[in-house]
Amino acid sequence: MVVRMRSTRSHTGNRRSHHAIESTSFSKCENCKALKRRHTVCSTCGYYRGKKVLDLVKKTEKKQKKAKAKKAEAKS
Repeated sequence: MVVRMRSTRSHTGNRRSHHAIESTSFSKCENCKALKRRHTVCSTCGYYRGKKVLDLVKKTEKKQKKAKAKKAEAKS
């Protein structure tokens, strides 16, 4: 089958102009001034829009406790 109305390269390019991948934009955290992704919780301090959302100290303690238990289980 032959295409009746073939679209030109420029027409195809104009249609695909919105398909470009954009790089992620970063902004500074208001609390700790570290770079973070926009509209997400800061991974260094746990704040989002001036409020504490994540308790990172508790999270790291839980992770260490879990790793310690796994290590003890592996020795047994």
